[in-house]
Amino acid sequence: MSQQHHQPVWVPDEVDIETPSAARMYDYYLGGSHNFAADRELARQAMQAWPDARAFAVANRAFLYRAVKLLAASGIDQFLDLGSGIPTAGNVHEVAFTANPDARTLYVDCDPVAYAHGSTLLSDVPYARFLHADLRDPESVLGNAELTGFLDLRRPVAVLLFLVLPFVPEADDPAGIISAYREASAPGSYIALSHGTGDYRPQTVARIRDVYKHASHSMTLRSKPEIEALLSGYELLEPGVIDTILWRPDRGAAPDPLGGDVARYSMYAAVGRRA
Repeated sequence: MSQQHHQPVWVPDEVDIETPSAARMYDYYLGGSHNFAADRELARQAMQAWPDARAFAVANRAFLYRAVKLLAASGIDQFLDLGSGIPTAGNVHEVAFTANPDARTLYVDCDPVAYAHGSTLLSDVPYARFLHADLRDPESVLGNAELTGFLDLRRPVAVLLFLVLPFVPEADDPAGIISAYREASAPGSYIALSHGTGDYRPQTVARIRDVYKHASHSMTLRSKPEIEALLSGYELLEPGVIDTILWRPDRGAAPDPLGGDVARYSMYAAVGRRA
């Protein structure tokens, strides 16, 4: 049976649904429906190597909520979500808009399914748009009319990198990429990021890395000092680069499903301000 026969009507014809996508695997971890058999199969392999993968994804979403809510409440009304994936429920534009009705969000992702679904999802949302582009090419992103006609980089903006930098290898110069976005943003702008690490469980995360070799993007995990170095040029908000579940936790939240064991999450988070 041909691939075309399996292709859902909302998926562009040119999309290869047989190659697992890191973005769609993440959608699967979160219980989303915009993923395909190949994505689910590789995601299940990842979850065999790391049974806490779903809790990891949920913890990242919780950090997204806390960080965006804080920034929007602080007066930031422009959000540039790089490597956004599929804008599922409770995503940046909804959180930002609730805290600040003037907030605008531009999602950026190179995954064609994320773009196809995201564009449809946001078609009647005036304060959010989706740009189909690769964050690793800052010049292309920052010069795109979709961005320049929607966000004003002469004013402060929050650059968001939630669990996307692990899919940017050293060969692509992640420090240079972040620097380009920082230099393009006005003083008073922010960065918020989360990043997986091998600091706690190197053997387990090595198995995860092996699984992702078969996905659209391979995985590079970084140490705490390496992540701190990527944030050069930003003044980090307290408590700095820290385990994601410990970054300004919501005191009213339900008990942590992994008992607060930071090693089982193996993920750091930080928010920084450009002076």
